[in-house]
This record gives sequence, C-alpha cells and structure tokens, in this order.
Amino acid sequence: MKKHKNKIIAAAVILAALTGTWFWGGNYNTRDYSVPPSGSQAAGNLPPSDNAADTIPGESVASQGVSGSTDAGTATGLPVLTDTPSPSSNMEINPDTGLDRYQTSQVPDGKPAPVEPQDMSAGDDSFTVILMVRCDMILDNMNLLNIEKHELVPEDGVIFPETTITAYEGESVFNVLQREMRRAGIHMTFRNTPIYNSAYIEAVNNLYEFDVGELSGWMYKVNGWFPNYGCSRYRLQPGDVVEWHYTCDLGRDLGEYWLGSGWGQMDD
Repeated sequence: MKKHKNKIIAAAVILAALTGTWFWGGNYNTRDYSVPPSGSQAAGNLPPSDNAADTIPGESVASQGVSGSTDAGTATGLPVLTDTPSPSSNMEINPDTGLDRYQTSQVPDGKPAPVEPQDMSAGDDSFTVILMVRCDMILDNMNLLNIEKHELVPEDGVIFPETTITAYEGESVFNVLQREMRRAGIHMTFRNTPIYNSAYIEAVNNLYEFDVGELSGWMYKVNGWFPNYGCSRYRLQPGDVVEWHYTCDLGRDLGEYWLGSGWGQMDD
C-alpha cells in the first residue's frame, strides 16, 4: 500500500513538471485557412468542437479528453491586438507564491511574456516562421516503447521536417502546430486545462505522453528557449523558430532540466 501511495505521489509531481512548459496549447481562436482572410477579426474562426475534430483525423472530440471551459477564443468579443500587450497579458506575480494566476513563474529577462489566448485576435498581416516536430530521443529508448508503436517512429526521428510556414498576426505556437499537423495529416491530441489557461498536448503522430516511461512527453521551444508557459500563450513573431521534441527523461535528454519554476540548461 505504501509503495502504491508513493507511486501516485511521484506521478503527481511529474505531471506538475510536465505542465510547466510542454504539452500546452489552447488558443481555440484558429482561423479557417480554407478561405481567404477578410477584414473582420472574427472571420473564419472555428468553433472549439470543429477545431478539435479537424485536428485529429478519425477521432471524436470526446476521445481527445477536451474538458473544462470551451468559450475562450470563440468568434465573438475578442479584443483587437495592438503592438503593446493589453494589461491583462502582463504577468502579475503573487509575492507569496512567486506565480501568476495561471501558475506561471516570472519569465526570464529578455524572454517574451505570455499573452493570454483571450487577448489574441487573428489579423490579416502574415509572416513566416519555422516549424519542426521530432522524436529522436525515442530512438535511444525503443525498448521502453510498446512494440506495436515502433512503426510510428521515423528512422531519422523526424515527424515533421524543418519547414518555413506562414503564420498570421495574433497566432500562437499552438495555432500553427494544430493547423500544420492537420494539413500534413498527422495525428495530434490535446485537452483543455483551464487552470493554466491553456490546452495540454497529449500526443503527436500517436506518440503519447508516458509512452516511453514516466518522464516522457512532448516539449516545445522557440528560438532555442523552452518557455515556462503553455504554447497557446506564446504569441508568434516573424522569424520565430519553433521546435517540438519528445523527451524520454523530463527534458534532460534534450539538455534541459526542470527547476520547479522553469527550465534550466544542463552543463556540458
């Protein structure tokens, strides 16, 4: 009984660390790019149910585990983006906990602060960013992966190669991942986590969190930095380089380690 209890506690600690920066998304205010952009800030936004179902070919919304609030990021009542973030997008850190209202610690100096999904609205201005999705670390840990999933791991570890894609004003890292996976026909699963004002990316290419051990799952970084907040709160800028990596050791195999309040780089 004691061993079982310790295992549950350990799992809870791991999950808290995972939700610190990876697996996240959640700006459901995604433009429908099958039609040309128009001048309306609400034009082409997909409702949450359609958006989620289109992201995961062959799966229902229920199978994604989408739960919690579904009204954030709908097509009505969205503020217009300006060059200066709105007051609600500025991080207000609780001096007692060191966290903001969504459990995010202070962002390091020189790194962009999070912008809440409800404060983002899609504009017509476009720019390019680079996106890639890799699972190289699984190749060194195939013995931990169910043999039925071995065929899902590319020989070179590349699920989605480094690609220059078009992004639009007001889009988040989650928006472009969601759209590009759908366009490429690559499975992606997420669920909503209101406590972090974000969604939780569970799987890409049917490779799920914990598939390669208790410390495994998806992480993202932008311009070489692993943010300490969800990817739906990371507003893209021209030229951003976005990478998604599957870790088998809570980021240590990617040269990072969890500090409890953010990610730190491991010494060479």
